[in-house]
Amino acid sequence: MNNFIFQNPTKLIFGKGQIARLSKELPKGSKILVTFGGGSVKKNGVYEQVTAALEGFDYQEFWGIEPNPKVETLRKAVEICKRDGVDFLLAVGGGSVLDGTKLIAAAAVVDTDAWELVCNPKLYGGTLPFASVMTLPATGSEMNRGAVISNLATGEKYAFYNTYPQFSILDPQTTFSLPPYQVACGLADTFVHVMEQYLTATDIAPLMDRWAEGVLQTIIEVAPKVRADQTDYDAMATYMLSATMGLNGFIAMGVPQDWATHMIGHEITALTALTHGHSLVVVLPAVMDVMREQKGDKILQYGQRVWGITEGSYDERIDKTIAATEEFFRSLGLQTRLSELNIGKEVAEQIVLRFKERGTLLGENSNIDYLTVEKILNQRL
Repeated sequence: MNNFIFQNPTKLIFGKGQIARLSKELPKGSKILVTFGGGSVKKNGVYEQVTAALEGFDYQEFWGIEPNPKVETLRKAVEICKRDGVDFLLAVGGGSVLDGTKLIAAAAVVDTDAWELVCNPKLYGGTLPFASVMTLPATGSEMNRGAVISNLATGEKYAFYNTYPQFSILDPQTTFSLPPYQVACGLADTFVHVMEQYLTATDIAPLMDRWAEGVLQTIIEVAPKVRADQTDYDAMATYMLSATMGLNGFIAMGVPQDWATHMIGHEITALTALTHGHSLVVVLPAVMDVMREQKGDKILQYGQRVWGITEGSYDERIDKTIAATEEFFRSLGLQTRLSELNIGKEVAEQIVLRFKERGTLLGENSNIDYLTVEKILNQRL
């Protein structure tokens, strides 16, 4: 097991009716900026619950944070924070709203442009405190310090790291009215988050392996229930908590991590606007196949423990495990090939060129170069 330091200070407030606790959790006397997405929270009752809990607080609202939040939009919120002396941020919505809020919180306390913060972590100079009311399970952003930010002008999309939310409120009832496609992508995103931390090498951290496998099995078991009835509270609660536990640092203790699937997926999203979770189901099976020599033993462990695959030769079991993974994604109603999504070779070539120009090396061993990325993408055309 690798050395590690673990701390997660986020207070998780989970369950029915918990949005009302905002009035007890928010710091009294603060000047609050509440950030929102496109308006879905006004259709599912969340907005009314939040504003009721905020009665008596000094707050204003900022709307319009997009999926794959754009720095161009976030800069407007940064200016409001600086102009009006905002000292606390509350994100209400899905992971993109919270991701964007994390950058707003950091950019509001420095003179540096928000995009420069994303590109150069050394410029980070602290943050405004922030919290969240999470309505779309997927990113795990409600209990981690990461975010992914896009730049509309340059067509780029990068990870950014701030600090943890002070608290996050998760009420599974807020998910009942989500579009089925968003739910499918959220399930896929959660699954791949776990795989990025798990699918590296064997015999490193047995406890973390079992924990990760448990989350994967739970997602597989609950996915058909969620897709059959999004108002099934227990099923949605299990999905929502799985998304949080999949990326809050718990299963990452002492283990190497991959993240190549995400890095390639980010480029697909940046160039085509394909939903993030959907981009991952396209890439992961090919990463497993192309990197089978390096990851083979762990793929077999995953296949046996998660899918019950025990028969066949070494390579046959790998093939069956990859096929089972892809079939699970397809059972969510998601296409798994670039060609099915009308994404052609020109996009793949542009992604490969980006990695070549940056000299980026991906994977747990930093040995996935642009030529390997080309093999991965060509497999999905």
